[in-house]
Amino acid sequence: MDFPRHDRYDFIPIDERPDYSWPDGKRLAVYFGNNVEEFAFGAGLNEAGLPTPVPTQRTYAQRDYGNRVGIWRMLDLFDDLGAPASHNINTAIFEYSPQVAKRIKDRGDEMIGHGRTNSERQDTFSEAEEKEMIDHCVEAIEENWGKRPTGWLSPFLAESEVTPDLLKEAGFDYILNWPCDDQPFWMRTRSGPLLYVPYTIALNDLPVLINTWRYTPRQYAEMLIDQFDEMLEESQRRPLVFCFSLHTFVLGHPFRTRALRQAMEHIMKHRDDVWVTTPGEIAAYCKTLPAGIIPGS
Repeated sequence: MDFPRHDRYDFIPIDERPDYSWPDGKRLAVYFGNNVEEFAFGAGLNEAGLPTPVPTQRTYAQRDYGNRVGIWRMLDLFDDLGAPASHNINTAIFEYSPQVAKRIKDRGDEMIGHGRTNSERQDTFSEAEEKEMIDHCVEAIEENWGKRPTGWLSPFLAESEVTPDLLKEAGFDYILNWPCDDQPFWMRTRSGPLLYVPYTIALNDLPVLINTWRYTPRQYAEMLIDQFDEMLEESQRRPLVFCFSLHTFVLGHPFRTRALRQAMEHIMKHRDDVWVTTPGEIAAYCKTLPAGIIPGS
């Protein structure tokens, strides 16, 4: 049977790829990818990314907790541990809660394009509408961060058939939307290569703790630590990327922040052994490697 296939990248098993190291000979790159989102009141998509049921004031308020309280608690934790972070940011944040954007900028963290709001999905747009949305996000982030964003994560990781093409044409260097690997690789677009940087769904706090599996925060901390310890050992064979996929309205609650603190403290004790970084720095480093090192190049 002839099943549909994409042409964005080739199948190359991880043990058939060239070896390389991260800066200073490190073998495991770790980044804390924080989702900073804003939602329409009583309209738009529900927490599953669907149009029905329409969000109520209760579901809106549960998410707004992340901007009013959760992110401040999480950023304090990052400060306590001296950890850099990247933030997948809805541009509506700049208007609704500009103090959040200022704190992120003042920390020197990376801002990553994440659409206008998580009350819409870009896979429902026409190509012209999607291009307009992406261009708006670039302009808004540059105005508020002082730099053009180089990376993109779609709300709900939803893509149209041309999303990677439009991102490449808008000047983006990398995308986080395809959770299929533990190493970066080059994807094909109609205008040239676009780098994929690993983004973890298996340990994303929203499905793990809330929407799908509903593990306890202590179980979540154990999962993060086990993932890190196993990847640190495996990285002696091959370079790897470990992403913490976080949401302010999930891990920003004290009992969950406690679990995040436990996991982050464990990782940061190994800071001399790993590269604690951002996806933008990972992408920039990959661009310096000789052709053929990163798959797809």
